[in-house]
Amino acid sequence: MSIRLENVFYRYLEGTPMETTALTDVSLEIQDGEFVAIIGATGSGKSTLIQHFNGLLLPTSGRVWVDGVDLTAKGTQLRAIRQKVGMVFQYPEHQLFGETVLEDVGFGPRNAGLPEEEVVERVRRALAYVGLDFEELKDQSPFELSGGQKRRVAIAGVLAMEPGTLILDEPTAGLDPKGREEILDEICAIKRERGITVILVTHSMEDAARLAERLIVLNRGRIALDGTPVEVFRQAETLKELGLGLPQVTELMHELKSMGWAVNTDILTVEEAEEEILRVMGGQR
Repeated sequence: MSIRLENVFYRYLEGTPMETTALTDVSLEIQDGEFVAIIGATGSGKSTLIQHFNGLLLPTSGRVWVDGVDLTAKGTQLRAIRQKVGMVFQYPEHQLFGETVLEDVGFGPRNAGLPEEEVVERVRRALAYVGLDFEELKDQSPFELSGGQKRRVAIAGVLAMEPGTLILDEPTAGLDPKGREEILDEICAIKRERGITVILVTHSMEDAARLAERLIVLNRGRIALDGTPVEVFRQAETLKELGLGLPQVTELMHELKSMGWAVNTDILTVEEAEEEILRVMGGQR
């Protein structure tokens, strides 16, 4: 499911003394099946941008297409678009409301008019995607679960709608390292299994480098950089000017380079760094 923006501007409180421009002349296209990470300093427009991807916000000017449908056109059924483009906000567990896990995760499909048997099956699949056992949790109150389990239940509620595109706004915020790793691995598994488009907003350069095929860097509501992780992280000075850094392992490779090691600095993961260091050390013997 492709998403295309053309010359999008967005202003909050337009026409008032408090008017603020959040997006300026943004044009981009995200292809079906891509894994895209959106990064940028706080206030760069990341959350505003992604809310245009399913019509939660409509541009002040410019146009947005989702799966070929113009969201700005009169009569567009935005509810149908939001069923196709699922969004997980920061701290989604704050939006839990059902008396049981089954009721909460099944709310979307049930509200869409699906038969109860299909609702239950979707809940079962969605919980499995996020590593939770349906039989164990279906009758429990979501409010009695651990923090990590609540986060997973909230994500499952979006997955139960079986969207073609999944947007996640800092999905691991506030979780411990183990919980972060598990949820990100589960998101990757969902993408592999279902071939969906994944759009991840993150402050973690490590997560962006490790997971995404493409990075979009925002600065003051404009696209500053757009390319593969290697292409973007080659722009170290530009990123520094934008208040961003490199993945720690990439920083390490730059340090080794400055010390005279003949290493490749286009390294994004610990595994790649290990292989490159061993290569160089072997060549120095």
